[in-house]
Amino acid sequence: MTFELEPWLAAKTRNPVLERLAKRLPVTAFGVRGARTSEIARIARAAGNDVIWIDLEHSTMSTDVAAQICAAALDIGVFPLVRVPEKDYGVIGRLLDGGARGIIAPRIETAAQAAEVAGACRFPPHGQRSAIATLPHLELRRVPAARLNQAMNGATLVKVLIETPLGLENLEAIASLQGVDLIGIGANDLTAELGVPGEYDHPDVRRALEGAVRVCNRVGKPLAIGGIPDPVYSAALIELGAAPFFFTGIDTDVLLVAAQERVRQALASHDPRRS
Repeated sequence: MTFELEPWLAAKTRNPVLERLAKRLPVTAFGVRGARTSEIARIARAAGNDVIWIDLEHSTMSTDVAAQICAAALDIGVFPLVRVPEKDYGVIGRLLDGGARGIIAPRIETAAQAAEVAGACRFPPHGQRSAIATLPHLELRRVPAARLNQAMNGATLVKVLIETPLGLENLEAIASLQGVDLIGIGANDLTAELGVPGEYDHPDVRRALEGAVRVCNRVGKPLAIGGIPDPVYSAALIELGAAPFFFTGIDTDVLLVAAQERVRQALASHDPRRS
């Protein structure tokens, strides 16, 4: 190789998301459900997002399209995550090989399930990810296998979503796993599972969220809570110790809101008396 491997490899495999969260600095994340081209990564970056996360759980997007968006995000300095369909762990290796920097696994309820996800995301001896010679994360350069595996194991982010009472019951065991880097709670699913769909201010929901923050603080793992529409309560959870991980929108929702506003502006400018 004609370049200095170690400094280059260290720069390429930093994990800025975990670095920022460790310092309690905000991380902004934009979701993709409807877009199918790499322009969405550029839009996310231009808007000031640190992360782009692609939702394969709630879309019909192919893994090929998801990987292309991830690879584009890599090139422009946006951290690409992919939420895989529930318990579809066979797709993880292909997404990571294609450009994803991390995986979001929904509906994790036990430490065994979390360990299976973490193992699928990392090369031996810390997992069972299949060996590969070149990766877009490393400009498709050939790197000695031992260094590639070690570097990418450290660079890959594993986030598990806790969305059920059973997951909350097992939260401490899940968060204590070495291969799990970030815990997430999907408040929409959690309210439904608790029998109060959409009632984010219900006492049972608040007890669950605040208890989860305390558990993750005790274990030392960041906890990102999504789906809370009340900014005051979201701020209170962050003050309690939840991670300052901000979900800035989903592409389909953002497009609808923008389109509605353009229609409103167009109609507001029309004076029927001039017709």
